[in-house]
Amino acid sequence: MLASRIQRRAFSASARNLSKVAVLGAAGGIGQPLSLLLKLNTRVTELALYDIRGGPGVAADISHVNTKSTVKGYDPTPSGLAEALKGSDIVLIPAGVPRKPGMTRDDLFNTNASIVRDLAKAVAESAPEAKLLIISNPVNSTVPICAEVFKARGVYNPKKLFGVTTLDVVRASRFVSEIKGTDPKDENITVIGGHSGVTIVPLFSQSNHPELSSNAELVNRVQFGGDEVVKAKDGAGSATLSMAFAGARMADALLRAADGEKGVIEPTFVESPLYKDQGIEFFSTNVELGPNGVEKIHPIGNIDANEQKLVEACLGDLKKNIAKGVAFVQENPGN
Repeated sequence: MLASRIQRRAFSASARNLSKVAVLGAAGGIGQPLSLLLKLNTRVTELALYDIRGGPGVAADISHVNTKSTVKGYDPTPSGLAEALKGSDIVLIPAGVPRKPGMTRDDLFNTNASIVRDLAKAVAESAPEAKLLIISNPVNSTVPICAEVFKARGVYNPKKLFGVTTLDVVRASRFVSEIKGTDPKDENITVIGGHSGVTIVPLFSQSNHPELSSNAELVNRVQFGGDEVVKAKDGAGSATLSMAFAGARMADALLRAADGEKGVIEPTFVESPLYKDQGIEFFSTNVELGPNGVEKIHPIGNIDANEQKLVEACLGDLKKNIAKGVAFVQENPGN
């Protein structure tokens, strides 16, 4: 995988706009491989790693990788977090807990929502101009949580808040390549909506293989690919490595756009006008990136009847997910 998209475009690139990138939750299952991939990116000058435990250790380990960027781990204190964030161009938040035996989905939501809320507050205070990439699930709710936190502090910029949905596109291209015997890099599959279950809508009708839109098994695999990994790991984890790859790809896209590269397009969950008339403030679709973040939000384009049904199912769940995130902040503003 490393020899693919990120490596071709960034790892061997001549760095121009060098950047500080912070990872909050750097010692976790996603955080560690994500931090390693970012260390390999030649556009990253400084890598700041923070976690409630283990950040300095992960930083010491990754700092031995022989690329030019510097790496520093920060103490799990408010001042350590503030220092990690200060001057950051990009902040990625993979922090959170995996679902444990006996834990309900509401338990998981409340725990991760609180973590993301508190980290978002720190970002709003110490790095309000940074581009913020949310990986912590449920993304459909945690991105609205961050927006509400930023709004309350008067620093919300919708062009700089992103939910990382890249994994859905990575999976879709890989799954299609397995069926068709092609190279995944040649399979450009647009995936829209959100980042969980039926809110994930692959648009195979717009790909090289429009007939795949009627392949219910493939659509289901893209929508519930995470379950496949959880089952394979036998309850010992979730999709951490592939998610780290997806997060690194999204960060790289933003770094390339900041360097002035034109036509950088990635799918991402952002504040969007596409379905605002239905009360849906956030939506994932192809987004053209620029130096300031969101440059242009692409419409979903023409879709077939199968996909129209998927979109209708997506919108209902997505609206509820977004509302849940907004309500959480209103009911649990924290300190």
